[in-house]
Amino acid sequence: MLSHFINPIDWVAGFPPEWAVFFLSMLPITELRASIPIGISVYHLPLFKNALIAIAGNMFPTVILLYIMPKVHVWVMKQKVLGHMLNKKLKEAEKKFSGKYAKYGAVALVIFVGIPLPFTGAWTGSLAAFVFNIPFKRAVPLILTGVCLAATIMTLITISANGVFSLF
Repeated sequence: MLSHFINPIDWVAGFPPEWAVFFLSMLPITELRASIPIGISVYHLPLFKNALIAIAGNMFPTVILLYIMPKVHVWVMKQKVLGHMLNKKLKEAEKKFSGKYAKYGAVALVIFVGIPLPFTGAWTGSLAAFVFNIPFKRAVPLILTGVCLAATIMTLITISANGVFSLF
């Protein structure tokens, strides 16, 4: 039973391949790091089609998050205890990272989202954009650029790994 929980392919079993890639790209735990290799290696989707579907799936929750987070923030800030705690944490985070963001600006967000490592990606990039008060209209293209970079990197890694494994 635990193997079904751990294996993302099982999560989308029965879905058409395109929808499987789209939904896996939406999840913060898999994002492009899993959906692109699965689309290429398991479903044998064409590279460009796979990348476009994965990018669309990854950006879908990103746009929603970037739109909703400020509204949720306003509501939470009205809550006495929770608002105070959140305000304190946001100020700490902004103070800790604002100098780095101010120095490197938009490039930092693109690279952060674009390097496909654990705890990086569109979900975390959306949170970073919110914390650093990057407006929605500026954050979406920056995160999209990072997602496209991550998709390219994951596609190249998957193609390379498949080539190496085919030798054995």
